[in-house]
Amino acid sequence: MAYKIAIGGDHAGYTYKSMVKDVLATLGHQVHDFGPDSDASVDYPDHVHPLAKAVVNKEYDFGILICGSGNGVAITANKYQDIRAALCWKTELAKLAREHNNANVLCIPARFVSEQEAADMVRIFLSTAFEGGRHQTRVSKIAAC
Repeated sequence: MAYKIAIGGDHAGYTYKSMVKDVLATLGHQVHDFGPDSDASVDYPDHVHPLAKAVVNKEYDFGILICGSGNGVAITANKYQDIRAALCWKTELAKLAREHNNANVLCIPARFVSEQEAADMVRIFLSTAFEGGRHQTRVSKIAAC
């Protein structure tokens, strides 16, 4: 299934973002890049907020955020009630983020995973379905306000 994917991050994730865009295109997904457009230093919230809003508004099916540690982009994206951003550094985590948490944004720590690991996480994240059932009950309890 082809998805509409929003991608963004910060300067530390710029190189990986370019590689992930190529992977997504090869898989037939539509991609919109929320920046940055170079590896010059930027403030990641400037790119994460527009991406998260677009995913919340259902303009995109999923988001992918890439920064040095993955933490900053995940923390920022998770400020949005309908975003479930998962920081993943192994393929198993990407799979479980979809199966159990119905994650809609994958956050990748570029400084801690190889390009191949990042590409594999993207493939697994996008090809894994949410299991629902008891997991839906838990996901429904996430929103606090």
